[in-house]
Amino acid sequence: MRVVMLGAGAANMLCGSCLRDNRLAATLRASGRDVLLIPLYTPMRSDEPDVTAPRVLYGGINAFLRQKTPRLHRLLPDRLTRLLDSPRLLRRVGRFAARTRPEDVAELTLDVLRGPRGRQAAALRELIESLRVLQPRLVVLPNLMFVGIARTLRSELGAAIACALTGEDLFLDGLPNRAGEEAHALIRESAADVDGFLAVSAYYRGRCIERFALPAERVHHTPLGISVSETDLRSEPPERPFRIGYLARIAPEKGLMKLVDALAVLRRAGRECAVRSAGWCGDENRAHLKEIMARARSAGVADAFSYSGEMDRAEKFRFLRELHVFCLPSVYPEAKGLPVLEALAAGVPVVLPRRGAFPELVEATGGGILYDPDDPHALPAAIMRLMDDAALRIELGRSGQAAVRARFTDQVMAERTWAAFERILEHHTATQR
Repeated sequence: MRVVMLGAGAANMLCGSCLRDNRLAATLRASGRDVLLIPLYTPMRSDEPDVTAPRVLYGGINAFLRQKTPRLHRLLPDRLTRLLDSPRLLRRVGRFAARTRPEDVAELTLDVLRGPRGRQAAALRELIESLRVLQPRLVVLPNLMFVGIARTLRSELGAAIACALTGEDLFLDGLPNRAGEEAHALIRESAADVDGFLAVSAYYRGRCIERFALPAERVHHTPLGISVSETDLRSEPPERPFRIGYLARIAPEKGLMKLVDALAVLRRAGRECAVRSAGWCGDENRAHLKEIMARARSAGVADAFSYSGEMDRAEKFRFLRELHVFCLPSVYPEAKGLPVLEALAAGVPVVLPRRGAFPELVEATGGGILYDPDDPHALPAAIMRLMDDAALRIELGRSGQAAVRARFTDQVMAERTWAAFERILEHHTATQR
């Protein structure tokens, strides 16, 4: 069975969906599966070897021109439009695309969802012709914002259509009211054309079934998995200072500001501790990072707070091994939690808000503790608990690491996802009789 996975590139950002898609495709291919990963909009970024196809479809520059100046774009020679889809060019302009907010691309989102009726119909035709040559039996859409093309793909290619569910509700919530309402209506309308959905967490499976009226029997839970080759057993770091780590994208919804506030509470209580943070920060969030730094200075904890920027894979696991605890105090329900798995794989216990996919990760791994995100005192209290109980901290770290190695590896993810692919293909075959 040939599977073509379509992955939505996130410009120059290291996003969890890109990391997951690249790892999944690489592991499936290493096991002998016939899988291709083709980026849409922009090239995809990963901190592991890139296994994506060398071509980008629905290229971001052409998509923008089709949306804003459709008449002019139709006059461009084919040679120029192909040049505009060059991965090298798209990477160079990617830093500007990373600034894009949901409200800026609302009409583009709607026209992709409109499929052959939208202004991106030419991009859809190019996608179909490219896939026709590959002859896939299953095509995986990257998210719900693409379900509007499912019916056309099924009709033109005769292939089964799957759709990944990876946390698109945050983007959809950012759309202006009218656009958001229409996007939801289009998604609900087109969901019937998809043979199966792939949810990265049990939480998000239930969320999408309820919010988008997806048929529960066709929504498969395919948990995340990571490569654990860099995650050797570690020694507990020195007791002082107690190092609290954050490793994720810098954005208001990720909650780093809340961790700075918790640090201030801990330091006022006489605790010798520090917050070590790292992660990708786009230009659109530089102001937010400055606000975090200013909050640390005004709270008198600037000497105990550091930000180390983006890290490569080796730096990331060195960073994690030097922590006592890991905290991702997201202010919205996370659908995935990839940084949590990486911290647990490194043997670091986690402190997480009781929302989204986090409770199921903690329950499945036994690698951390949860706190009430609505209680302003709960986060520093949870950290203090692990500061005061080294034995519990070590037990949680070991339990979490063992669970990730047993149940959340890339091999387990690949096996469960391939099994879901086969069930989706069976459903498609049955409906075509």
